Amino acid sequence: MTELDRDREIAAFLAQHMGGSTLAQLADDASFRRYWRAETRDGSAVLMDAPPDKEDVGRFVAVANYLRSIGFSAPKVLATDFEQGFVLLEDLGDEKLSTLAATGRIDWLHYEVAVDLLADLHSRPPPSATPPYNETMLLGEVSLFVDWYLPGVAVKLAPAVRRSFVELWRQALRRYANVFDVLVLRDYHADNLMWLAGREGLARLGLLDFQDAVAGHPAYDLVSLLEDARLDVDVALAEAMFNRYLTATERDPKSFGAAFAILGAQRNSKIIGIFTRLAVRDGKRGYLDLIPRVWRYLERDLAHPELATLRDWYRRHAPPDVRDSVVSPAMVTSR
Repeated sequence: MTELDRDREIAAFLAQHMGGSTLAQLADDASFRRYWRAETRDGSAVLMDAPPDKEDVGRFVAVANYLRSIGFSAPKVLATDFEQGFVLLEDLGDEKLSTLAATGRIDWLHYEVAVDLLADLHSRPPPSATPPYNETMLLGEVSLFVDWYLPGVAVKLAPAVRRSFVELWRQALRRYANVFDVLVLRDYHADNLMWLAGREGLARLGLLDFQDAVAGHPAYDLVSLLEDARLDVDVALAEAMFNRYLTATERDPKSFGAAFAILGAQRNSKIIGIFTRLAVRDGKRGYLDLIPRVWRYLERDLAHPELATLRDWYRRHAPPDVRDSVVSPAMVTSR
């Protein structure tokens, strides 16, 4: 299907559900989805354009409806076309937490609400149909580091060395890979959180980009929030929010701290690999600018005593001079 054909389908879908409207494309994300704001004289809505051969809008709708059913501000689903991959959504505005941060208007209150929402969400079991964030998925994700990033910075690993990486990660994750206690939204960070000043309580935080939600460990989304790949989170703020979550959930600081570091290292390794893949495979080279920040988070996580063996692996095969290298698409020849 050509882009022109897709645009015609979008126009027909909007004509059916909104009548005459003007379209403005919103920022793309790291997926194959596109987002548009459709405006009429009576208001606006957001169109999610998710090619059905690449994305599952049904999963987004199911999670959105669940989040709304427990009182959270996920966008209301106004219309769907599952066959075409279109979802028309309530427009939650433009006040992302990342926008507030970029304009100097973010403060601790925004993070307090975000942490309190996680604590509330984590007080409930995940919906029964939620896929598990299991060992296979976690290891597949962290392997993006060795399969995309290291080739991109001219590091060639022998097969046995790659296998050692996976095995070390298997051991590190053994206590967390079969924990399916909570709904994990997976991309719970400032660019996917909206501030809705006209609402009250936890409803002040609008939620986006949760279609890949899984059942997993409660530390994962807290890592997403406090080790944000797209902006620097003040260390004092991160520490205070970590402790706020512990108080709200009555979790053991030592064991939860270990989980936070290990899942943080897994997530940040994965992100470095994903950002490399986006640059190499999809031509989205702007993501490479974010890798140094993610490395800083990863180094902090790897400092945890339970990650000592993995820390040695990273130091040996991705030393500081490698970490300072610029990814070269030409080096990733096997993908």
